[in-house]
Amino acid sequence: MSTGGYCGITNKDNLTKLQLREDLHLPRLSKSKEKRTSFMKCMFFPKALFQNEEEGEEDESDDEDDDSGTDHFNIEKSGTQLQRCERHGGVNSSLPDTFQTSHLLFYERFKAYQDYMLGDCKPSEVKAFTADYLEKVVEPCDWLALWSTDVFDVLVEVHDVDFKDLKACVRLVLPLQCDTRGCELTEEAMKSLLEATQDKVPLQKLHVVYERSGDFDQTALALEHLRFFYEQIWRQWDEEDEDDDFDYFVRCVEPRLRLYYDILEDRVPAGLVAEYQSLLENCSQCFQQFSVLRSSLSTDSDSELDNVSMVEGLKLYDQLETYKRKLHIIENPLLRYVLGYKGNARQQCAQSRGPRGSGIKVVHVVTASCSTIQLQSLLSDRLLPLCSFEDTEIQFHRDLVSAVDLCHQGDVVIVLPGVYCVSSSILLPDSITIEGFGLPDEVVIEKKNKGDSFVESTGVDVRLSNIKFIQHDAIEGILCVRQGALNMENCVLQCETTGVIVRTSAHLTMNMCDLYGSKGAGVEIYPGSVCRLVGNGIHHCKDGILIKDFADEMDAMPSITMDNNVIHNNEGYGVIVVKPNNGEQHRVPLDVDKKGDVPDPLLISTNQTSSGSAEIHPDSAENNSIDSGVASNSGRKWQFSRQLSRNKDTSCSRAVPDLDHQIFVSIQGNQFRRNGMGDFGTFFY
Repeated sequence: MSTGGYCGITNKDNLTKLQLREDLHLPRLSKSKEKRTSFMKCMFFPKALFQNEEEGEEDESDDEDDDSGTDHFNIEKSGTQLQRCERHGGVNSSLPDTFQTSHLLFYERFKAYQDYMLGDCKPSEVKAFTADYLEKVVEPCDWLALWSTDVFDVLVEVHDVDFKDLKACVRLVLPLQCDTRGCELTEEAMKSLLEATQDKVPLQKLHVVYERSGDFDQTALALEHLRFFYEQIWRQWDEEDEDDDFDYFVRCVEPRLRLYYDILEDRVPAGLVAEYQSLLENCSQCFQQFSVLRSSLSTDSDSELDNVSMVEGLKLYDQLETYKRKLHIIENPLLRYVLGYKGNARQQCAQSRGPRGSGIKVVHVVTASCSTIQLQSLLSDRLLPLCSFEDTEIQFHRDLVSAVDLCHQGDVVIVLPGVYCVSSSILLPDSITIEGFGLPDEVVIEKKNKGDSFVESTGVDVRLSNIKFIQHDAIEGILCVRQGALNMENCVLQCETTGVIVRTSAHLTMNMCDLYGSKGAGVEIYPGSVCRLVGNGIHHCKDGILIKDFADEMDAMPSITMDNNVIHNNEGYGVIVVKPNNGEQHRVPLDVDKKGDVPDPLLISTNQTSSGSAEIHPDSAENNSIDSGVASNSGRKWQFSRQLSRNKDTSCSRAVPDLDHQIFVSIQGNQFRRNGMGDFGTFFY
C-alpha cells in the first residue's frame, strides 16, 4: 500500500461522492469543503482518474443549477489510503491510533514541497505560502488529534484552525485521555495549560486520529509535511539571510531533503553525519546568543557597554557565518564531494599494537585450502626466505580480517589465490606487509556489506601488493590513507562508490596499479598529503584525480608526483584541482539552465585542456604540461590552456591562472585519453 497518498485510488463503479457519503450516512460537505476538495483533487489524484476536460466542462455547466454543496469526484472512495500507526503506550493507555505518515518516500515529500507547499517562494514568504497551502487542504474543524510533546500525549478535538499562525484551537476530549512520561497530569492541570496558551496548539504538534472513511487523509498528510519541514528542513536563521531574493526550495529545501534521505539510506559516512549534527547544534546556539545580544543593543546609544556588545556581536556574526558556510558545504552534494570533510580524522583510529613483547615476528598465511603444488611453491618462494631466523613463526587463517587483527608491527600476511569475502572494514594500524601469492586477478578481496570504508591505513609503513580489491556499498572509499604511509604495488581496485583517499599528512605511493569504476574521483588528494603515482591506469571514474588545494594556515599544499600514468575514459576531468576563489579568477556559473538562470551560487571555471589522446610531455607547450623534470625553486608553474565553453554565454575570456609549482614535484610521461570534460580543470568555490 502506498504511504504517500498520491496514488493507489481506483475507479471501479464510478460513484459520485454524494452517493458515497449518503451510503456511509455522513453529512454533506460545506461550500468551503467543496473548494478544499477541488484543490485536493488536483493535488493528490492522478489525471487519468478523472474525465477529460470537455466532460468536466459539461459537468460544471450542469452543476451550476445544483446548489447541493457537493464536490464531484467521479471515483469510488473506498476509504483511507493511509496505514494505521498503532500506539504502544502503557497497559492502561486508552489513546486511539493515528495515521502512519512518517515513512513517506523522498519523491513524495519533494513533490509536496515543490508543487504545493513552497513553490518558488523566498525565505521571508515561507510562512505565508505554508499557511495558504494548509488552508486549502486541512479540515478547518471537527476532527480529533493527539497533542504530542516530550512530556505527554493527550487527545483533543480541533474546533478551529488559525492558518496564519499555524495553530489550532482545541479543547480536551472528556473524560481525559492522556499518556505521560515522567509526570502526572490531571484534567485541571491540562485545562490550565490550555488556558495559558489561549487554547491554541501548534499544528505540527498534532497527529490526526486514524479514521477509516478517508476524509482526513489529506489533513494527516499536510500536518506530516508541516511537521517534517520545521523539524528537518527549516533553520531559525533562514529568514536572516541578507540575500532574500532567491528560490528557497532550490537553495535550501532540496539539498537538505536529499541529505536527510542520503543519511537515512546510509549513503553518508558516519563521521560526516556526526559532524553535521554538531555543526547544527553549534550554529543554533550561536544564533540564539547573537539574537539575544542584538535585541539588547540600543540603536542610538554610544555607551561603552554598547560598543563592547557591538564588537562581541560582530564576532558572533562571523562565527555564525562560518557555521552556515560549513553546513552548506555538507548539504550541497557537489561541495560535499569536491571539498570533503575532516570529521573522521578526529575519530579515534585503531590503536597500533607495536612489536610483540617476545620479539617474535609472525608470517600469517591466509587460505581456505591449497594444493600440494601451491604449498611447495609457497614454502620455497616465500616461507623459507622469511622464516630463516629462529624468531619467526607461521600461522594459518581462513580469512584476511582475522589475520590482520592478530598482526603486530613487522608481520607479513600472505594471501593465497581465492576469493575472500569480508563484511567489516580492514584496519591497518601497524607497519605490516600484505601480499597476494599470485596475480592480482587470482587473489581477490571483496566487500559486500555496507560501511564507511573498505580498507583504512594508519600505520607508519604499510605495504600492499598483488591483490584485487572489489568494493560494494562502502561509503567513504575503497581505500583511505588517514595517516602514516602506504605503499601499494601491482594491485587492482574495482570501485563502486569512491576510490583512493589520501588524507592530510598521509603518504601514498601507488605503482603499477589499475583503478576503475569510482562514482567519485579515482584518487582524492587532500592538502598536506604526499602522493606518488607512477605507472598507474585510472579510468572509467567520475573524475580521474581530484586535488584539494584549499590549504588553511594549519595545512601545507599537497606534494604530488605523477609520472607515466594513463588516465582515460573518465566522465569528468582527467585531473581537477579544487581551489578557493580569491576574487581574481573569472568565474562562471557551475550549472546554467536553458534560460540562463543560475540555480546555485557555486561557481566553477570553464578553463580546461581539451581531452585528446596525446601523451603529456614535459617540454611540449602544445600539451600544456609543466616544465620537464622536478619543479625547482626557479618558480616554474603549471598552466592550463583555455578551451572555449560549450555555452557561449558563459565562456571565459582568459586561461585559468597558474597553479603553484609546489603542488607537483614531478609530472611527466602521462597519457590522457577520452576524458569527458577535458584533461585538466579547476573548480573554484
